[in-house]
Amino acid sequence: MNTPKEPFFAPGKFPFGLLAGFITLIVILLLPTPEGLTIAGHRALAILVFAVVVWITEAISYEASSIIILSLIIFLIGLSPSINPNVVAGTLWGTKESLSLALGGFSNAALALVAAALFLAACMTYTGLDRRIALTTMNLVGTSTKSIFIGTVLVTIILSLVVPSATARSAAMIPVILGIIAAFGVDKRSNLAAGLMIVVAQSISIWNVGIQTAAAQNLLTVGFMESMLGERVAWVNWFIAGVPWSIIMSVVLVIITMKFFPPEVKGLQGGQETVRKQIAELGTMTSAQKRLLLVTLGLICVWATEGKLHSYSTTATTTVALAILLLPKIGVISWKDIQSRVPWGTVIVFGVGISLGTTILQTQAGAWLGSQIISKTGLDAFGPVMVFAILAAFLIVIHLGFASATALSSSMIPIMISLIEKLPDDINRIGMTMVLGFVISYGFILPINAPQNMVCLGTETFNAKQFAKVGIAITLVGYLLMLIFAGTYWKWLGIL
Repeated sequence: MNTPKEPFFAPGKFPFGLLAGFITLIVILLLPTPEGLTIAGHRALAILVFAVVVWITEAISYEASSIIILSLIIFLIGLSPSINPNVVAGTLWGTKESLSLALGGFSNAALALVAAALFLAACMTYTGLDRRIALTTMNLVGTSTKSIFIGTVLVTIILSLVVPSATARSAAMIPVILGIIAAFGVDKRSNLAAGLMIVVAQSISIWNVGIQTAAAQNLLTVGFMESMLGERVAWVNWFIAGVPWSIIMSVVLVIITMKFFPPEVKGLQGGQETVRKQIAELGTMTSAQKRLLLVTLGLICVWATEGKLHSYSTTATTTVALAILLLPKIGVISWKDIQSRVPWGTVIVFGVGISLGTTILQTQAGAWLGSQIISKTGLDAFGPVMVFAILAAFLIVIHLGFASATALSSSMIPIMISLIEKLPDDINRIGMTMVLGFVISYGFILPINAPQNMVCLGTETFNAKQFAKVGIAITLVGYLLMLIFAGTYWKWLGIL
């Protein structure tokens, strides 16, 4: 079948960001290799800067840029002198070895978990179970304006547990919220409409923090933990550390949003009837939905008991669940339907992101960069809370330039881990990496900082200025709350 192909870049538009990326790459490569840094490490940092420039400018798609990064790793690292002490000095790394390095991310357990999570999200949208869960929850919360705001957050929480894709959750929520807005009879640009849709986007980001499987960037962070630190955080331990913050911030989100955008009406006349009508239109729960719900609930139970009742990893159990859902008669979806619903580009970007981080590690670029940061800032003189405060603030600021938390995680988490490894031994390396992974989800300020923000912006119920108004407040409160957690709750848990 002949289908029109998307051009490498839009007609009439020159990808200046891509040009800037290559110019920056060449300039860094032409600079003398700093003392203590290997040639391969020098080239790895040049590739990293190229990736950051291209990702920030969005000159080309993330998928296209990932393939370019892959080729740069293969040839720039492959033609560098090997750092293996067992080979003759001056021997090149070799493209065979660099190819293994470039493709190494695709053999990481975290990639398998991301793919399985995307498949599970596809099952949810295919069967319509996500929309049924959303409507059923809204039917239970009441019809006052405050209740509907609270109900919107509750739906987000439930979907965060069963739909491991932020974009898929926003897509499931939007028709429900638009239906409620229509039932209120208010304008699409009203305070109520803007407030509800902003709450959808922001609460998804808030719960990306609390639930490990809710977002790809979390799984990427876990993947880097496993490959660079030799261990990872179990689903339940991430949940225990992150959920209290997410609960408090959910309350803060509702209060701030209703304060900034006071609803024009106090309640919805016939509100539950409207929601019930939408539920009735769905009909009775299908056999496929029941099977999917059973498998999903079982999967959550297995995730939550890892390390308590069994030793099976989240990746292993999720893969088994997916296999069940693909079985004839027993399952709920065919491979043909999966193919058309899974964003395969996300899998490519994720795999290349892990490979880039691994390259920074293997070429000793991360260790060198971590040493430089510590020597220039004196970070090793601070305690765990202050270290977290400084690094978290850095990640929040730099996120403003990224349209993808996955890209941010690919760029920054390997550097953060390399830096943490150079700090005194009283720093809990796994715990510090996890809480910095929480901060990667701070896409609160600009609509472009997260895909769910852009999906909600597409409803035209709010503008970027309104979104930022709430987002700045959420970011400040969230950051301060994390500092409080760092000095109290996380300290008590032994995380910091």
